Amino acid sequence: MNLTYVRYELLRLVRNKRFFIFSLGFPLVLFLTIAGSNKNTDIDLGSYTIKFPLYYMVSMAGYGAMIAAIAGGARIAAERSVGWNRQLRLTPLRPRVYFRTKVLTSYIMAVVSIALLYIAGVSYGVRIDSAERWLGMTGLILVGLAPFVALVVLAGHLLTVDSMGPALGGGSAFFGFLGGQWFPLPDHGALHYIGEAVPSYWLTQASHVGIGGGAWGGLGWLVILAWTAVAGGLAAWAYRRDTGRV
Repeated sequence: MNLTYVRYELLRLVRNKRFFIFSLGFPLVLFLTIAGSNKNTDIDLGSYTIKFPLYYMVSMAGYGAMIAAIAGGARIAAERSVGWNRQLRLTPLRPRVYFRTKVLTSYIMAVVSIALLYIAGVSYGVRIDSAERWLGMTGLILVGLAPFVALVVLAGHLLTVDSMGPALGGGSAFFGFLGGQWFPLPDHGALHYIGEAVPSYWLTQASHVGIGGGAWGGLGWLVILAWTAVAGGLAAWAYRRDTGRV
């Protein structure tokens, strides 16, 4: 990987204050506001109860990571609008390095978002009884982000800057709703089965590992792999289509 290009991308992320603050600040402020006003509320999980800040922290970890990751699509669309991608094609930079760098920067933003939410949760008294749960939850969340990172590259090469805002807002709302990130989905019925077919549902299940939930079964891995493969293939096609224009 071209380390110079990676360093440049990271510098651009930090210097774009509006993008940086919105991507990381929105989930954090949401958590601090809602969890702070419900510090003493208990959530009944059937066989046991937990404090609301813990439940909300793990839920927002998955949602916040998704928001931070998909926000990268706006940067790709902005680069296309000013001809930056065309300039890159005049350099020795290979498409493989370009894609890897976009994936890496999306993951870095997601990791920072998760870390900020964990710190905020601990400041509110959140405790998870073992390092294994912390690591298991975080690892599965990062795996579950793979299809969203691919979708970001796809959207960035298909949409304009003006259409990216509504698309990202609508997309995050769509996946947040069907993934049970806003409220728990029913245990059965059409909405439950539809939810199981989208990757955000499994991102939510990954975050619940921190409160005693189980890791994914075969269906979860299949959904994540299928979405990643299809979205990744379409992203590669969109990049070739975009760069093939005169």
